[in-house]
Amino acid sequence: MTITENTTEIPVRLDFDTHAAGFSRAMSHLDKAATKELDRVEFDPKLRELVRIRASQLNGCAYCIDMHTKDARAIGETEQRIYALPAWAETPYFTERERAALAFTESVTLLAADHVPTAAYEAVAAAFSPDEVAALVSLIVTINAWNAIAVSTRAWTPGSYQP
Repeated sequence: MTITENTTEIPVRLDFDTHAAGFSRAMSHLDKAATKELDRVEFDPKLRELVRIRASQLNGCAYCIDMHTKDARAIGETEQRIYALPAWAETPYFTERERAALAFTESVTLLAADHVPTAAYEAVAAAFSPDEVAALVSLIVTINAWNAIAVSTRAWTPGSYQP
């Protein structure tokens, strides 16, 4: 049996790229700006994808989870670490630096719950330079914006992304 034999089609609610074309282009520019910041500080590409995946898991964004797990695999991220992301704090698979980034990702993504506690910020600031923290914030804000668009409109079909 192939995956396509036992699937449910999730209908697109709104073709966002057509009905908000200017904003969609602006989001692409935002994404490129965040990537430039990440490149400027030489932020680890695998950690970028782990952050994108974790935020997308928290937001329930099927399309982005699919996209960024494929991208992570394409640059050599392991299946074990990808599968462990929902329970990253209980696994030995992540470095202290990665743990700080993932904890900060969760705090920023869920900021309504606790407004990014000082401890979360201090942990990420201890592991990353101020420029790296700023780049990480850019990444987290951008993936959360993409998640909000994708979850609310279901504009893009999970499984359709090809790296």
